[in-house]
Order: sequence, then C-alpha cells, then structure tokens
Amino acid sequence: MLAVRYSAIWKARVRPAALPSDPTPRPGTRPTALINHIRGLLGEYGVVLSAGAFRFRKQITETVASAPLSELASDLFSALISEFRALDERVVDLDRKLVAICRDNERCRRLATLPGVGPVIATALVAAVDDGRHFSSGRAMAAWVGLVPRQYTTGGKPRLGGIGKKASHYRRRQLIHGARAVLLTIAKRNDRLAKWAQELLARAGHNKTAVAMANKTVRMAWAMLRAEKDFQMA
Repeated sequence: MLAVRYSAIWKARVRPAALPSDPTPRPGTRPTALINHIRGLLGEYGVVLSAGAFRFRKQITETVASAPLSELASDLFSALISEFRALDERVVDLDRKLVAICRDNERCRRLATLPGVGPVIATALVAAVDDGRHFSSGRAMAAWVGLVPRQYTTGGKPRLGGIGKKASHYRRRQLIHGARAVLLTIAKRNDRLAKWAQELLARAGHNKTAVAMANKTVRMAWAMLRAEKDFQMA
C-alpha cells in the first residue's frame, strides 16, 4: 500500500497546536489499524467516534467535516480517509478474487464445507499444501501450521518439542479466528462435533477450545484432501 507521508513537516519538528500529534500513516497499515489511528488522532480534538468499522465508514466523512479543525489538519485527515477508502476497496477486490478462486478450485470448494472455513482459509491451505501429500498425517500438518507441538521419536519413544518460529502463523491465526466464529453458535447445534466442543468449552475455557477446534479442523482438512471427499457432519 502506498502510504501518504509528511516527512518534510515532521523531520523539521514543526507541530503547531492546530495539528494532530502524528498524522503520518504507517506503511503497510491494515484497515483496522488505520481506523484506530484516525480515531486516536480525532480524540485529541475531543471528537469521539463510535467503535466498529461499520460505524466508522458511515460517520467519518461527516464527522471530520463538522469537527473544529484547522485547514491543514482537515487536509491531513482527508488524506488519511482517502487512504482508508482506497485500502478498503482493495480488500473488497481481493475478497472477490478469493471467492472466485474458491469456486473454481475443487479442493477449495471441498474445504469450504468445513465449519469455520471460508474462501480465505480454504485458498490459503490449498495454496500451501495442495493435496496434503507432503504430510504423513493430520497431526503433522497441524504441527506445520503451529497448532500442536512438533513430535520427535528417538528409540521408539516419542518426544514433544515446541511450536517453532517457522510455523505458518498467518494460517494459524485465520484458523483460530474461524474456530472462534464456530464457537459463537456451538450451543445451537447438536451434532457430534458440537457436543465435543461444548464439553471441552466447559472444562478448558474459550481460548483453549478455539485452538483445539482449529487443530481438529486442520486434521479433518488433511483427511478430506487425501481422500478427496467432502465434509459430512456426523
């Protein structure tokens, strides 16, 4: 992402009272971080925006237009808003492309039938593991993602290692987000997977259950890819 920069002003340490403390957008900023950045700067003027991306999109233009800002500060906020709009449109465009890829690819369509798996996770997994043939088991694939410790066997005795820095952190994060979404509606379901999750939720709490659900999802994904079968709710 091309970030708008104002280095000439800030390197010279020129910061009039009419300006926000740091209007420089961070390179590579994601939409949520940029929303928080703008909300924080507006807070310096006593302007409070409702939390949430939906409300931000709806209110930000009108709020900045009616806020007691100097001309320069108003221009800086307008640049930040334009950057956010462009980034938002880029994310929407990428989402459309991922959905199209998921519809055209048989393996992605198969994985998308799993609870908590949508086009983002399905395409990310298939792009990395193809048909899963590089892994000897679902556990090995879960260890690669970083959801369980790596296992080493010496003299016939298995030893558990740690979750290494080479784990696929992006896929792990997305899988856990997907698992959290599943847990939101788990109480309304009565299938075998839901009963397992409900029992674990009562014993271990929400966070551990989310990781365990993500781990189970990866193992089921590996089995589906290897057997070339769709997910069937038991």
